Amino acid sequence: MGPFAAGWTEADVEAVIARGDPSELLYVPIVVGMNAADCEQAWAEGVCFSLAGHQDFNVRGNAILGLGHIARTCRTLNLERAVPLIAKALADPHDYVRGQADSAACDLQLYLGVAVPGYDTSHAEELVNAIEASRSANDA
Repeated sequence: MGPFAAGWTEADVEAVIARGDPSELLYVPIVVGMNAADCEQAWAEGVCFSLAGHQDFNVRGNAILGLGHIARTCRTLNLERAVPLIAKALADPHDYVRGQADSAACDLQLYLGVAVPGYDTSHAEELVNAIEASRSANDA
């Protein structure tokens, strides 16, 4: 994915962060968020937290989404830091960031049972209902 090949290391991620190129940085939170269970979760969270305020909307949005990935893959997250960031991102001026924040808030609702202020929890409820309906149809 982007500048990352299979077998990437924390040093590879840190090198991309040091270069600071948004066209590479946008991949960082997705890679660390999807793989937080395989690396140091606190480090992965720290990467996402540090990029959540980035000036580039793709980097900022993906950092918020990365927090949702960590919630989903690890079933835990530093909620004291994550919830306010996701809530703020739900009101971001850029549509992309708001959409990623909506996805992250949904992950927190579904996997951690945490409601993010400003998130319409009916989205998560609709998703759960659709999944249950699909399972019922497959069982029939």
